Amino acid sequence: MNRRDIAFVVSALIIAAALAVVPSITVKESVINLLVLVYIYVMMASSWNIIGGIAGQVNLGHAAFFGLGSLVSRILWTKGWPLSVSMILGALVPVAFALIIGAPSFKLRGVYFAIGTLAMAQILFITTRNLFPMISSLPKEALATYSLAPRYYVALGMTLLTVLVVFWLSRSRWGLGMVAVREEANAAESLGVSALQHKLLALCLSAFFAGLAGGVFAYYSAGYYLFFPFFPTWTFDAVMATYIGGTGTVIGPIIGAVFYVLVKEILALRFVELHPFIFGTLFILVVLFLPGGMIQIWSRLRRLFRRAAPAPSEEKAMSESDMVHDRPAVE
Repeated sequence: MNRRDIAFVVSALIIAAALAVVPSITVKESVINLLVLVYIYVMMASSWNIIGGIAGQVNLGHAAFFGLGSLVSRILWTKGWPLSVSMILGALVPVAFALIIGAPSFKLRGVYFAIGTLAMAQILFITTRNLFPMISSLPKEALATYSLAPRYYVALGMTLLTVLVVFWLSRSRWGLGMVAVREEANAAESLGVSALQHKLLALCLSAFFAGLAGGVFAYYSAGYYLFFPFFPTWTFDAVMATYIGGTGTVIGPIIGAVFYVLVKEILALRFVELHPFIFGTLFILVVLFLPGGMIQIWSRLRRLFRRAAPAPSEEKAMSESDMVHDRPAVE
């Protein structure tokens, strides 16, 4: 690891430690609820970024993984299974599902792959809605002791884990292989990089962390319809947050998720009917004028500062020139 990598990991740990004290310094449940929602969206955007940003496969069925993780975790946990076991199994079931559909799905290319994954997610949504039409509410004993603090810490811990794994993946040999497949699959194959293996790995990792986010949502929610996590909105929200922040980067989905949730909450309160239209317009503008997302603004600012700042050799030459001009004339 170089200095930048160490600085990123240390910064992530410091930010997580600072966020860990939030429940103890605020009594407003609205703040804690908002932060839990931000954490879930960071997990969703970061997990989608693995398959969509790093591997370059536009998956529009991401809600299927989120929904499966939520469904399995909720059922097992309410049946009396330990929360940790329920969430792990809830994350592994989407991985198994990804392995089943992965090879057939990757035979589709481009827009056909996106449409195929969307159709797959819609099938699960309709099936779950028909099989589980009831609300999943916690037992009376659990509702009596319901507290936001443990849910907050679980969400924060899982978010930190997701971000660190995505960061490691982006620096690993497997991550570089995914980028090579994204840029040119045929050229990567000619160099011995298996496109199918790297795509499947990206899909499985994406499914695992989306399922983990679903488990966090299942633990956080006091009551909800079991088909709700399969709703396509979860996919499109993750895609929008990732593109707004910057695809293929580690920081981009985090910035995009935070921005998306905060602005969405503000617009939903002030413009109840218009906020989907406003966000759709914002998404189009970002794609047209900032294809690299909000993180591209920082890159452009760095280039401007580099151009404006004189090079060290130029500074030295200027200083020597000033010294020459400041010398008194010899009579």
